[in-house]
Amino acid sequence: MKTTLKARYDPVRFSGAATLAAGLGDVKLSATITDATVVKGPSLNGLSLAVEKPGFFIIDYNVPKKDVRFHFMNTIKVAEKPLNVTYIHSRGENRTTLDGTLVFDSANKVSTNYMVGTGNCKVKYSYTHGGATTFEPCYDFGKNSWDFSVARRVYGDDVFKAMYQTSNKHLGLEWSRNSKLNGSFKVLASFNLAGESIIPKLSAETAWNFEM
Repeated sequence: MKTTLKARYDPVRFSGAATLAAGLGDVKLSATITDATVVKGPSLNGLSLAVEKPGFFIIDYNVPKKDVRFHFMNTIKVAEKPLNVTYIHSRGENRTTLDGTLVFDSANKVSTNYMVGTGNCKVKYSYTHGGATTFEPCYDFGKNSWDFSVARRVYGDDVFKAMYQTSNKHLGLEWSRNSKLNGSFKVLASFNLAGESIIPKLSAETAWNFEM
């Protein structure tokens, strides 16, 4: 049985979160503790449990809210191109979301996110140049604004990413690594360029893999 522990710490808010996942055959079980549980002390606040079969379904259970969220995934062909579709329904919030990603080739794809019954819809185009640099412009119909991101892979396992939201002039810089030998981590710095003074917010998360 393979077990994975992921942890995140925000030094600005002095808060953190953790996820413990265990694989049982082709099904994965996980438990997640959010900031509410860590900051306020031992409690069930922010605790969620999940059962997942990758590529088919995910069932999340929010313990304090007693709410269940269902994810169903499938792939269909459109003009001989794969279209990945995800249906998400939260029973407690009575909210349904549809995600779709049409893959034209290894370098080009278009994805959409739509919340049923609202005007909230996002369309994102992703282009990967030379297998190392990815450009992703995204249009938010609900906010009538653009978001942009560019990511560059270096040294095989490291990725540097910059993100900018035009609606609130928010800039994010991220450094992440996903290595089977050296482990995984992510460091994020965010800046509010609309404020009078630009003070970065920092957060970090890491993951450990071990066999049980």
